[in-house]
Amino acid sequence: MSNNIFGKKLSFTTFGESHGKAIGCVIDGMPAGVRIDEDFLQSELDRRKPGLNKFATSRKEGDKVEILSGVFEGLSTGTPMALIIFNENQKSHDYENIKHIFRPGHADFTYFAKYGLRDYRGGGRSSARETAARVAAGAVAKLLLNEVGVKVESGICQIADIKAQEYDFLHVSQSEIYALDKNVETAQKEAILEAKNAHDSVGGVALVQIKNAPKGLGEPLYYKLDALLAEAMMGINGVKAVEIGDGFISSQKRGSQNNDTLSKDGFNSNHSGGILGGISNGDDILLKVYFKPTPSIFIEQDTVDIYNKEQKCSLKGRHDPCIAVRGSVVAEAMSAFVIADLLLLNMSSRLENVKKVYSSL
Repeated sequence: MSNNIFGKKLSFTTFGESHGKAIGCVIDGMPAGVRIDEDFLQSELDRRKPGLNKFATSRKEGDKVEILSGVFEGLSTGTPMALIIFNENQKSHDYENIKHIFRPGHADFTYFAKYGLRDYRGGGRSSARETAARVAAGAVAKLLLNEVGVKVESGICQIADIKAQEYDFLHVSQSEIYALDKNVETAQKEAILEAKNAHDSVGGVALVQIKNAPKGLGEPLYYKLDALLAEAMMGINGVKAVEIGDGFISSQKRGSQNNDTLSKDGFNSNHSGGILGGISNGDDILLKVYFKPTPSIFIEQDTVDIYNKEQKCSLKGRHDPCIAVRGSVVAEAMSAFVIADLLLLNMSSRLENVKKVYSSL
């Protein structure tokens, strides 16, 4: 399978580079008849686009998404759906001074080791600019999930060491940094601006919540729901760790403390994060996504060039002081796509489901 394709029953392929003409995706496997709300698609891209405020990069991109195929009279046709977003505000000259050197913390070194060359303009394919295409794919997946009442949402639960004490997803849309806890939002903003003013960056954690996911999603043993969510999150630029449910804390507990007991009304707790044996159990699916500090900082650093000679790296350009903020939107989109893919795969898990479709033909 190509390393640019994600998903099985429902899949997408992304294309494009940070400073290329355009980025986009081709979605395959979308059922026919899904109402494609273009205003909604654009609103999802707008949440991720750069230049929104002082807590993000100043790069200005409209991120206007255009549907090229797969939609007729507002409905998906069941054929490949192509979406494109044209780049509008590249400043490639900002990267001339790093043409032959490797930026610390970036994929420059590993891309060069793998391919023997690299697109140094903003990182090329390795740039987070590519994630706009993933958000577009995730937005289409959300339209499918909406048909069956599944809701996927996200927000920021931690910036640096400042943790949210409560999670209010209604507040997220009112927050410039998509904060879940209004009581610590100011402190989280100050941490971002402090790092920015010091020409540095800061890390953060996004929380994704999936509500009303049907029981039974996940394909044992090698396409488990939690494994696929982890893969999707770790494939996002700058993500270094993922927690499902209680995650790291569960390793410090006893089984009697960690098990979710059951009653006739369902589970009495949700330490598992809604997933058991790699399969959804009907509870809310919860995952935390840990983003490292943005590697693009404006402090001189030691590095080497493509000839392995020691150099100093001084960056120019426009960069997010905290990639977790806009990254939370990408994590939400990828989670939606995972659920949509497994939703379609699960339809064939029982013979009775197959009979329901074909008995009337």
